Amino acid sequence: MEVTETRADGLQRELKVVVPAATLEERLLAYLDDLSHKVRLKGFRPGKVPMAHLKKMYGRSAMAEVINDVMSESIRNAVEKRDEKPAMQPAIDLDQEAMQDVMDGKSDLAFDIKYEVLPQIEVTGLDEISIERPVVEVSAEEVDSELTELAKRYRDYEEVERPGADGDRLKIDFVGKVDDVAFEGGTAEDIDIVLGMGRFIPGFEEQLVGAGKGDARVVNVSFPDDYPAAELAGKAAVFDVTVKEVAAPKEDAIDDALAEKLGMESLEKLREAVRLQMEQGYAGATRAKVKRALLDALDERFKFTLPQKLVESEFETIWRQVTADMERRGESFDADAADDADGSEAKARSDYQGIAERRVRLGLLLSEVGTKAEVQVTDEEVQRALSERMRQFPGQEREVIEFYRKNPQAIASLRAPIFEDKVVDYLLELVKVTDKAVSKEELLKDTEDDHDHDHLHDHDHDHDHHHHHDHGHHHHDHDHHHDH
Repeated sequence: MEVTETRADGLQRELKVVVPAATLEERLLAYLDDLSHKVRLKGFRPGKVPMAHLKKMYGRSAMAEVINDVMSESIRNAVEKRDEKPAMQPAIDLDQEAMQDVMDGKSDLAFDIKYEVLPQIEVTGLDEISIERPVVEVSAEEVDSELTELAKRYRDYEEVERPGADGDRLKIDFVGKVDDVAFEGGTAEDIDIVLGMGRFIPGFEEQLVGAGKGDARVVNVSFPDDYPAAELAGKAAVFDVTVKEVAAPKEDAIDDALAEKLGMESLEKLREAVRLQMEQGYAGATRAKVKRALLDALDERFKFTLPQKLVESEFETIWRQVTADMERRGESFDADAADDADGSEAKARSDYQGIAERRVRLGLLLSEVGTKAEVQVTDEEVQRALSERMRQFPGQEREVIEFYRKNPQAIASLRAPIFEDKVVDYLLELVKVTDKAVSKEELLKDTEDDHDHDHLHDHDHDHDHHHHHDHGHHHHDHDHHHDH
């Protein structure tokens, strides 16, 4: 095999490979010799089939196999001998017209290998980078406000002999029907409903105001168009409701009794737990902001030529997601907008091209830093990430495990963000980080914009999972629940 470099321009590489016809003939004979011990031909004993006869019967298909194997080996050997890493799988340029003579053993096998190499990145001057870490100090007033909400959420009720009003808790039985047919999940007994909380379908609670113990009410409502259960979304429904109890709220009290109700020893312990949870919530936002600041600083400081095939691949991944999201929302680009106007496809492509370049640049940079620092991702860390993924699909854990078992690249997608975050932690120890006190509003704003830039790895994979929904009568409670 003879390898000649025909192009070395920036990151572009082209190699011309020539494999002599004699080498192909040698490999072909070895292939046919091996075949002679495997095939069973009428009139010949195993291993005694004449080579000429084998060539006549299997020569062309055997030569095709040999050429394919030789090309794969040649590409691998030619690239491995060079002190550089291809950015993506090399492309092959082969003269198809000349292949007839190659197949007939009349010509050498000649082809071109084209690829881009990863750039050489010098990571220096990290100690010259300065970034700010926005932090929020949880005030006593915020803790008190959260305790007030907890007291309201876990308030006690006492039964009263009067019609129910806003704020009262009713215990009810109901049977829900659509088109006079009871639907799955629409029947229940001894359900508590607090009037005015808005946890049930719009209009449901309002129609129970004024109902007393023993009363029967017919409630007419419509499921929202975006209701999770598609077969019920937008449908009109009738609920036959029986009120079994009316209870009025007791006065809210923030005291040791509230703490005990929530499993804490005392009000002071509850206060500490609330403060800690709020601080942890802010810590996540602080982490996101300081990571964004670090990536911005790295993106600004380190400029190097990017492998265009990597950028193109990243852009296509982003663009497919963008257009799919737009199609799902029934949106389209403004056909009349100027190319540089918001809403135009050209402007959107330009913006996402910039994001693709940023992701590739930072991905290569973090990979270089992590490799040099010998950052490792353990199997235990990947297992925790898989467990977290499973929690996102309750009831479908087996499907999730099977998906990742069959798709090694999906496991790599779990490993990549862990590696990325560990490298970020490593870098935050090397750059200068200054804490800056900010308001809660300032810390929490622009989170969606951060998301577009911070995540260098796309974690959304189509697992063919079907989300199962409860065909029940009420909306999910979106209130934030504290686990004390």
